[in-house]
Parts: sequence; C-alpha cells; structure tokens
Amino acid sequence: MAPYPHGLRRPPGRAEILALLERHGIEPSRALGQNFLIDPNVAERIVRLAGVGPGDHVLEIGPGVGSLTVALAGAGAHVVAVELDRHLLAALAEVTEGLTVDVVHADAMRVDLAGILGDADTWTLVSNLPYNIATPLVLQLLERQPAVKQMVVMVQREVGERLAAAPRTPPYGAVSVRLAYFATARTVMRVPPSVFVPRPKVESVVVDIARRSSPAVPLRTAGYEEVDALVRAAFGQRRKMLRRTLAAVVSEPAFARAGIDSSCRPEELGVEQWGQLAEARRATESEAS
Repeated sequence: MAPYPHGLRRPPGRAEILALLERHGIEPSRALGQNFLIDPNVAERIVRLAGVGPGDHVLEIGPGVGSLTVALAGAGAHVVAVELDRHLLAALAEVTEGLTVDVVHADAMRVDLAGILGDADTWTLVSNLPYNIATPLVLQLLERQPAVKQMVVMVQREVGERLAAAPRTPPYGAVSVRLAYFATARTVMRVPPSVFVPRPKVESVVVDIARRSSPAVPLRTAGYEEVDALVRAAFGQRRKMLRRTLAAVVSEPAFARAGIDSSCRPEELGVEQWGQLAEARRATESEAS
C-alpha cells in the first residue's frame, strides 16, 4: 500500500481487497448486507466530506475489510470500528495493523454504544452502513446517543432519499420526520455500484446528517414519543386524510388548535407542524379532563 506523507497508508484498492478476501476465505454475506468498498478514492472523498481530522473521535459501523477505516485513520482520527461478522475480524486486523483503530466485535443494534463511546463528548459516525440496518441505526443513534453530533453515511439511494426528504416530495415519510426532529440531512455524493464487491443492484448515496443543537420542535407539554406515535400512525396510511388516520387519537378541536387542516395528508406536514399537533392534542385532552 502506498504511504501517506506522514507515514500512514492509503486505503486498499480492488486488487488488494480481492486478494485479502481470498487469503482469509471470506465470502460476503448477503444476509448481513455486505458490500465491500474497493475504491480508495471514494473512501478518501467520504472522509473529506466528513471533515474528519487529527484527534477526532470516529465511530464506524460495519467496517467490513477496512477500506474506509484506513482512510479515517489516515486522516488522523481515532476510530472505533464495530463489526458483527467474526469471519472478517482477522482480515480487518491485518488491514488496520499499526493504525489508531479499535475493533469491537459486536452487534451495533444491541451493544452498549454509550459504553463504547466513553467520556468523549463529540463523535462522528462515518460508515458504509449495511443496507439492512441503515435506517434503524441512524434513528437509534439520534434518539439515544447525543454525543454523536454528525453522521456521514453511505446507504442505498432510496434510503438516503428518505432520510433527507422534504415535505411534499415522494420520498418523504415517517423516517424523514423522525430524523428532522433531531437533525438536518442532505445528500452530498452519489456512489455507483461499480465501487463495491460484490456489486449491488442499486445505486448508493452519501448522506450528511448534522444533529441540531436543540430539537426542531420546542415541546412544552408533549414529548418526542408523542410526536413519533402520531407520525407512525399517520404514515401507516399515508394516502388517507389525517382526520381518518388519526381519528382515534386527535380530535377536530385539536387540529383547529394546531392550525392544521384535518383534510391534509401526512406528507404535507413538516416536523414543526407535527410538534404543534402533538402539543395541541395534549392541551385539548388536558382541558377536557
């Protein structure tokens, strides 16, 4: 591997990764959504987009065989890489030997991430996320791990579009609202299937997610859980009017109090309006009791 000027290595490329997989007898797991990044230029560009530099704390979920991991360490970051597949650990150890990388063998969806993150108050997630956990993992980190201030994640294009979608656009849904409560998101890069092994059937994108300093909705009486419940219920039947999908939980006086037309469909409301509806529902119920 060609050295960086300061002695660290460039990420492995296609030939190196294919040789590594053969040497360790690794077959990418479809069940785990494994598509290994094999283009060092893409890995380095993702690191630049994340703005990662010396001394930064970076969490990587699903490092695979370490292409992005090496790029992150090459930028001077301290990387904690959480890998579920034990079959990859030896190859990952070989690729990251001598670098500022701590590999944790665990299921990111179940492990005590707060314990892994420790006392550092600012972390950045930079990952080529396995397709099967991308959305729940991003939302779990936003909801439970406030130390993660930024996420720069490569995901399936359709998933990325939902994460970053604005109201009144086709991809906009419950996931878009739930993310917008905690953060802003934008698509910053498209990634073709040709830079992965095995080659996926879909295009990928890189999404930059920045945690807000405070939630988008300044709730006084309701909580995030109440906003979340309304959003999930409404988008469960997204083609129907809110007065129908939320009939059992939101009264017409509550819609009026929030200044929301109950004939709207869920994709017409931004996160602030969902918060207003949750607040109005709580206030209306309190007055009636």
